[in-house]
Amino acid sequence: MQFRAPALVCAAHPHGETAVIVRLLTAEHGLVAAYVAGGRGRQLRPVLIPGNAVEAEVRSKSDSRLPFARVELLHSRGPWLSEPLPAAAIAWVTALTAAALPERHAYPALHEALSGVLGAICMAPSARGWALSLLSYEVLLLRELGYGVPVARPGQSDWPAILHAFDRIGRELARYPLADRRKDVMAARALLRERLARIDG
Repeated sequence: MQFRAPALVCAAHPHGETAVIVRLLTAEHGLVAAYVAGGRGRQLRPVLIPGNAVEAEVRSKSDSRLPFARVELLHSRGPWLSEPLPAAAIAWVTALTAAALPERHAYPALHEALSGVLGAICMAPSARGWALSLLSYEVLLLRELGYGVPVARPGQSDWPAILHAFDRIGRELARYPLADRRKDVMAARALLRERLARIDG
């Protein structure tokens, strides 16, 4: 494996004293796990925040070994992590992607949709501006993985219906793609749901 491409950071886990194992979503190569030397250092730590858009250079000597990656920041989501709702939404949607998708399977539609959702979360003045986009991404992810979910699209202004759809889709996610690890990943969604519930209908 050897490529250079735009990617979205979906997860970053410490490895050893200074390195990070990062999961990157690319359009052509799908979800790719890679080793980033010095990923916990002062320069790279803010680059490897989940949700960030990066330019990634990934190299591997063999398909059986974890590839190495070099990353350059293209767009940071860091400024929004101090806001409770956007931070919870970014944490959830990236954790979902990292946990649900099989590695090295291309899902160009999901890559484009995730980029759009992250942009909406950061640009919209409130959750009302991105909640439907997030739900649409979840439904798309389920369908791309082979799970059809008959959920009616609620109206933009019907907040109770949006929350109802959120709960319905959440049950499908926990039942199917996240069945083996729903406790860890769904905790991020539970936090987001709690914060969305504070918005008046």
